[in-house]
Amino acid sequence: MSGTATQIAAKIADEPKVKLCALLLEDNRLDADLVLRALRRGGFDISSTLVQDEVSFTRALRPNPPEIVLADYNLPNWTGLDALNVLQREGFDIPVILVSGALGDVTAVECIKRGITDYVLKDGLARLPDVVRRALREKHERKLRHQVEQDLEKKMEELARSNADLEQFAYVASHDLQEPLRMVAAYTQLLAERYRGKLDADADKFIGYASEGALRMQVLIQDLLAFSRVGRNTAPSASVDCNSVMQEVLQTLASPIQESGAAVSADDLPSVWADRTQIVQLFQNLIGNAIKFRGTEPPAISVKSEKQDRQWRFTFRDNGIGIPAESLENIFVVFQRLHTRTEYPGNGIGLSICKKIVERSGGRIWVESQVGSGSAFKFTLPLKTADEHGRTKP
Repeated sequence: MSGTATQIAAKIADEPKVKLCALLLEDNRLDADLVLRALRRGGFDISSTLVQDEVSFTRALRPNPPEIVLADYNLPNWTGLDALNVLQREGFDIPVILVSGALGDVTAVECIKRGITDYVLKDGLARLPDVVRRALREKHERKLRHQVEQDLEKKMEELARSNADLEQFAYVASHDLQEPLRMVAAYTQLLAERYRGKLDADADKFIGYASEGALRMQVLIQDLLAFSRVGRNTAPSASVDCNSVMQEVLQTLASPIQESGAAVSADDLPSVWADRTQIVQLFQNLIGNAIKFRGTEPPAISVKSEKQDRQWRFTFRDNGIGIPAESLENIFVVFQRLHTRTEYPGNGIGLSICKKIVERSGGRIWVESQVGSGSAFKFTLPLKTADEHGRTKP
């Protein structure tokens, strides 16, 4: 033995043995002993069970399944592929390595396609320990990946439950708060009407603050209720003609459009698969915001769409005041405002509703903008099926 080989053998001998439980499917005892010897030389402290048929193979899987199966490709009455079928049928994730006297390349590739982990020829058993280590490592990685996927699925389920609980709380809280708040607002208004000018100036000011706060809280709760209603008891998704939605929204916003001198243009829009009421609200919020947050020039709003892979991408572009770069993500957060109420009315709920509608429909929404240069709100909605013209249909 050469000096290098002696050093390698000595190193292997010094390393702690790796315990391995193997199930051998082999009808030749001498070949089985050679396989075990190769593994021991490769650093394994191996315990094994030798079987030759399906009955004994299946019995050996329980109660303590082996870590690996080493199977001859072709036995007189059974094959290594048959063993793989048993493992798959019984639900075991155990690597199967074929150890055969002869195995052509075509047969080897077909076996691996069907789920065999690897193969080693009996005249090349020196590489068997490395093949076994790789198979065990891959199994460990699969187990870790499966555990991560299970943990992620569990977290997603917990998050979904948490979100549902929060939405239920927001709905119940905002709904149940309306009646006592209406009473507070009514009585503060009654105080203002009955005692304005009869008390001192401070009293009038305090009553005014109370009335204004109560009314603002009413609007805030109504907005919260509107946000929590998105996704609750929605109608089943259906084909929604966005051209029809656009016409409805323009009619609804006719007064602010006329007052602001806004010019709204739209391409021929597609049909999407969604809840029509929510799509109307989405369009109305985006166009309404473009009118509200206008600059010195009359609002110019364009609505376009284009097909991208399996989705439609919509763009609502305006020439308004624009949005600072650091606020492009925050504007979709509930009650997030970039301006004071004296500058622009509202509670900062409209875009969060838009985001919720789009995401519940399976799309995403974002904005591209610069201060003083207008904004382009973009969102995607997935296709359901498409006709020959590319329009979505049920």
